[in-house]
Amino acid sequence: MKKVLILFLFVCLQNAKAQFFQGVGIFGAVNHSAHYYTNTNRDQKDANVDSPGNFPYNAYYPENHISHEYFSWGAGIFAELLNREHLRWQTEIEYTHKGAKEKELIDPFIGTRSGGFSTNKYTYIQWNNYLKFYNPIGLSSHWYIMPGIKLDYLFNSSVSAFTAYSGAFPKIFFSGDLGLGYEFPIIKNFYGFTEYHWNPDILSHHKDGVTYRNRTFELRVGIMYRPRKKRIDDCNAPRYNGPAY
Repeated sequence: MKKVLILFLFVCLQNAKAQFFQGVGIFGAVNHSAHYYTNTNRDQKDANVDSPGNFPYNAYYPENHISHEYFSWGAGIFAELLNREHLRWQTEIEYTHKGAKEKELIDPFIGTRSGGFSTNKYTYIQWNNYLKFYNPIGLSSHWYIMPGIKLDYLFNSSVSAFTAYSGAFPKIFFSGDLGLGYEFPIIKNFYGFTEYHWNPDILSHHKDGVTYRNRTFELRVGIMYRPRKKRIDDCNAPRYNGPAY
């Protein structure tokens, strides 16, 4: 009987350690993004120098440049999984906006630009997955690093500058992410956190000799609920109540 009880306690303890679900949360975010353009046709600019009016247009448009920053927002929900002291897996669904502020080229041959900025806007639904490397700093607080990858679905877009390229972002693609976060207790099982993320496209997009990609920085604040950790007492094992029993 004693051996059976010891085995029962061992199994219960292993189940407690193997608690997979660690918590759920929500967050809101502000972000700023920009687009990077590289025109690989630029070497053609001098190809027809003896034939005025026959210059290759795509060697001038668009020129190599980085757009101005576009500021917007996002929000999401997530679950934290795995029971490791310093390692967790976080999976999310995020609704977010990205884009770029551009001055369109009116005359690409002499570089004349429009007088004001146009905004290329994109709305994404993302499935994000991270590994969270935890580092406790006392008082139930942690700082952590979050390398991850995102599956981006382009839900909607509105473009008005460099439309041949800005309108050709793929419907579904992957982007990378690297975040730095800080988590702190609020009350009982609720914790607050703040994070800062760098989210670049993993691969540049290509069209007609032009490569272009998005880069976004995101600041998050949010709250998460962590359930009470399972304990050995949860196994309903017999308790020792003293010699009178």
